[in-house]
Amino acid sequence: MSNSKGRIGILTGGGDIPGLNQAIRGVTLRALHEGYEVIGIRRGWAGLINLVREDGADNSEWVMPLDRDIVERYAYSGGTFLHSSRTRPTTVPAKDVPEHLKDKYAAEKNDLTDEVIANLEFLGIDYLVPSGGDDTLSYGVELGRRGFPVIAIPKTMDNDVPGTDYCMGFGTCVNRTIEMARQVTSSAASHERIVVLEVFGRYAGFTALLPTFAGAADRCVIPEHKFDMEKLAQLLVEDRNRRPEGYSVCIVSEGAMPEGGEMVFMGGEKDMFGHAKLGGIGQNVSNKVKELAPRYNGGKKIDMISMNLSYLVRSGAPDAIDCIVPTAYGNLAVDLIMKGETGRMVALRDGKYGSVPIDEVVATKKVVDVDRYYDTERYRPRYDALELSPLMVLGGSA
Repeated sequence: MSNSKGRIGILTGGGDIPGLNQAIRGVTLRALHEGYEVIGIRRGWAGLINLVREDGADNSEWVMPLDRDIVERYAYSGGTFLHSSRTRPTTVPAKDVPEHLKDKYAAEKNDLTDEVIANLEFLGIDYLVPSGGDDTLSYGVELGRRGFPVIAIPKTMDNDVPGTDYCMGFGTCVNRTIEMARQVTSSAASHERIVVLEVFGRYAGFTALLPTFAGAADRCVIPEHKFDMEKLAQLLVEDRNRRPEGYSVCIVSEGAMPEGGEMVFMGGEKDMFGHAKLGGIGQNVSNKVKELAPRYNGGKKIDMISMNLSYLVRSGAPDAIDCIVPTAYGNLAVDLIMKGETGRMVALRDGKYGSVPIDEVVATKKVVDVDRYYDTERYRPRYDALELSPLMVLGGSA
């Protein structure tokens, strides 16, 4: 380290998205050019609780040095070559405590933050750059409060990290959703069906709203506003019968809820952040619309196409925006390190790159501004409140 300005650690947590490898590349190439060393932490925060602090220990499963050849090799592929996990070191279940720490931590839930900080010191890491959504970055906030220098990079296909107009992965998600919605219409038109597409979006409906805004769907339902199932069925039947090709499309956020109903979960198991896996509302909507459709179609039934796009829109190579923005974010992170400005999150606000205090991640929630951007009577975006709205984002409490 005598010839190095310091050592930067990078990790990726939570769900994968296209663009993560571009961000890793952006940080690494710039940092190496400026005279820093770079280490990749594998499997998100899990890498920093599983590390063995012993000279000569094989920690290759949890850490890897990064160089130009490695980051260039994976730059245009999807996902993260550092791997990911949904690990929160403050609430590690007893079953997930590493074997070498079980004699020290035996509670039902365990706070391993002291181990994380000791492991960062053991690795000689001077600055940590975590990339993730609000769950992953909320632990970055905790480390910052404990005095460790952190620069965060926001990523989530839901685009719901507070403090920034754009999160890595969102552009590719919207592009893929539009593409797939348009593709399925050939089958829908051939058989005069109604299409229901479920997309990710637990608390924020941007991933449903934006493709609908772009014309990929006739209607959308989002987590921020409970919907009337019968009204939705009527609208979709009217849309279908109005269109010469004889089809209509609805995009459903996974967290959307009908009036009198709640979120639909795939199972009861929760991750370390307390989230159970969502999924199934799209099929529920499809089944109910099929049941109700004859009321608005002269007594005639209408067949449905129901698809959960889920991982299809978060997998594969990034689009242009998710190559450009992550590269910029990576370089911005190194800029902040060089200026000694830690405890920050890189961000895009009002079309300009910059940064915000990382505490903004936990200070508020970023959701669709329903009053301004969502027509609650027609279950579709509003088109009359766009002036001064940020690119690709129809509002939100960023």
